[in-house]
Amino acid sequence: MFVLPPAVVAGELVRLQTRQHVVALTFDGGGNADGAKRILTTLRRERVPATFFLTGHFVRTYPAIARAIGRRDVVGNHTVDHADLLGRSDTSVRYEIAAAAVMIFRATGRDTHPLFRFPYGARDARTLAICRRLGYVSVRWTVDTWGWMGASMQSPAGALRRVVDHLVPGEIVLMHVGSARDHTTVDTNALPAVIRAVRARGYRFVTLSSVRAPR
Repeated sequence: MFVLPPAVVAGELVRLQTRQHVVALTFDGGGNADGAKRILTTLRRERVPATFFLTGHFVRTYPAIARAIGRRDVVGNHTVDHADLLGRSDTSVRYEIAAAAVMIFRATGRDTHPLFRFPYGARDARTLAICRRLGYVSVRWTVDTWGWMGASMQSPAGALRRVVDHLVPGEIVLMHVGSARDHTTVDTNALPAVIRAVRARGYRFVTLSSVRAPR
């Protein structure tokens, strides 16, 4: 008998809590926007909803892209400047989250609550507690495509393979809108094939809009 992996691990969401054959594509926007326009074009052409975790720096630097995302997609909080919060004081952590929420709302028209993703996945009990007190759920992922590693470490075919190999009901996929350090856009290039492969296996796409704030 197939047993689904847990959806919540140590209070963090790693998979949607469902047995339905659905997949949530999530895109982090914390660096550049080199692949963003092509990603948005692909999502709209294929009529695929998605969730974007944006930083305040990103929406300030790319206001037109931020507006385009806000018109259609669910938006989460990814801090002001993609800071590693482990090295920040409590006051600084609260600022990174709360100020980003304001900046993102002004740029996209979207309230980021309750969706928060820690930059670099760097968190501990202290920063998780602050995140929860501010009304957020820490959203991790079921699978990282590793597209952020660039062409020397990952390829579009490899990114696709990781998504398919980890395919389970409620899978949360981590991808990125920007290019890697080598200026390649692995996730952008992989996206059309990812969409086709997921659909071919009987899955449909959803956002993280069903996620609720911690109590």
